Amino acid sequence: MANGNYININFPFQDSSKGFFLDLNNNDSAAIKADLMHLILTRKGERLYLPDFGTNLLQYIFNPNDSKTQSEIKEEISQVVKKYLPKLQVNEVTVTKSVNSEYAATVRIDYTVTDDVFEATDFVIINI
Repeated sequence: MANGNYININFPFQDSSKGFFLDLNNNDSAAIKADLMHLILTRKGERLYLPDFGTNLLQYIFNPNDSKTQSEIKEEISQVVKKYLPKLQVNEVTVTKSVNSEYAATVRIDYTVTDDVFEATDFVIINI
């Protein structure tokens, strides 16, 4: 069924309108964003043969939402992206308190793709 025009699995997971089990990406920008989201939202230890793949963002849910915790989140995201997505440069990771809950935070990751073919800047937002 795949004709070679698809790059990876779209995020968030959803049914495909083209008959695939999951919806697939067919452009570079969406594929890079999906790779980043898969990396950030995978818990360390979940991926077979790659125990370091992913982050431990869920461990921060019950930590105080202070500058120390925010700094640890920024560092963890920056390090894992540097290791597993080397052509993606993290420009800034911003952690802010959620307006809906004192126990939640919003993480914004601004990044630039530095590839031989193209260069693009984008961002993702994750609520934890």
